[in-house]
Amino acid sequence: MIDLRSDTVTRPSAAMLQAMVSAPLGDDVMGDDPTVIRLQAAVAERAGKAAGLFFPSGTQSNLAALMAHCDRGDEYLVGQLAHTYKYEGGGAAVLGSIQPQPIEHAEDGSLPLEKLAAAVKPLGDPHFARTRLLALENTFHGKLIPAAYIQAATDWARGQGLGTHLDGARVFNAAVASGKPLADMCRPFDSVSICFSKGLGAPVGSVLVGSQELIGRARRWRKMLGGGLRQAGVLAAACLYALEHNVDRLVHDHENARALAEGLRAIPGVKVLSQDTNMLFVEFEPSRCDALTAALAREEIQMRAVYGGPTRLVTHLDVSADDVRRVVQAVARHLA
Repeated sequence: MIDLRSDTVTRPSAAMLQAMVSAPLGDDVMGDDPTVIRLQAAVAERAGKAAGLFFPSGTQSNLAALMAHCDRGDEYLVGQLAHTYKYEGGGAAVLGSIQPQPIEHAEDGSLPLEKLAAAVKPLGDPHFARTRLLALENTFHGKLIPAAYIQAATDWARGQGLGTHLDGARVFNAAVASGKPLADMCRPFDSVSICFSKGLGAPVGSVLVGSQELIGRARRWRKMLGGGLRQAGVLAAACLYALEHNVDRLVHDHENARALAEGLRAIPGVKVLSQDTNMLFVEFEPSRCDALTAALAREEIQMRAVYGGPTRLVTHLDVSADDVRRVVQAVARHLA
């Protein structure tokens, strides 16, 4: 099966499973699981932060971070299409009593500074929620957000007295694409959520990094949100394996995505809208889209518009260069 729906569909390799089976374990709620401790320290060090905290999902990691930054009735500035706003079930508002203030994205995925400035609420006026945090995302729909913009936006936020959080679900893709170390991607932010089940091949797991104080607050929220796991080292071992073996190879996913875009662009009836890092967005002739999806499924190729709109195709460690060629040939054959 060639599954292009997402980079979350990967299966653990035999070596990763062996690492999980042989991991030394403790009770992470009590703080003594050695594999979790090792993972948290390794990720924090690579990200250039003081501390890390293991979570079962990126959604929970992001939510705990927002709750660590904001009190009830506060608000955070966030992109209108950002994952923390649009695709995480409204958790900030429902569970954190935090009001999101969505901002329309620029073409490159950034949030224009003038729009951010206009959204900040007057300090001390009880009519308004208190603006407390700027939340950005990198990569965004596969796009690498320009480093100069991120520095400018976080500098602006600090000038306003705001905290800064990065949804770094695919921040390793951003680091590899930019040729810079992870710490450079994370340095401008007070907190960063880093996912290991997107692109890096782990079945479960994210790590939130930040200061000791912020991670201490997030640990309490993690417990309240149901993220306190016992022998979590079984899962953390997969993330450690991914950290040690699956980061540098992300460049191959980016190359395969470019090759897939080039191949599809040459086929009549296919419009490649964009391709960045390991993602591309395409449009097929609407009248033929359903039939094409069904025909490809019969050839064990899965691709569909996961959230509606254009079809998103994502390369990952279970998609090879040969798989890319097979997909292009199949699409060309069925659209001929």
